[in-house]
Amino acid sequence: MIGGILGGSGDPGSRCSSSGCTADATWRVNWRNPRIHGPERVKVWLACDEHREHLGQYLATRGFPVVVTPLGEAVESVPDPA
Repeated sequence: MIGGILGGSGDPGSRCSSSGCTADATWRVNWRNPRIHGPERVKVWLACDEHREHLGQYLATRGFPVVVTPLGEAVESVPDPA
């Protein structure tokens, strides 16, 4: 299973969203399902350095727009790719 809950630093919600990973998250994988939501709806998976690329590619190959940012940097929208 892939997915996670965004939480504050130091709580279990700040762990990487990759299945079985217990590493602290250092990245936000911001995404949305364009068939359901507009650019202003942002979903977030958390990622450690090791799983950042994998989680982003997992979503991108399914046609979901993705914007990866450092953990402390939120985005207001995830636009469609140019």
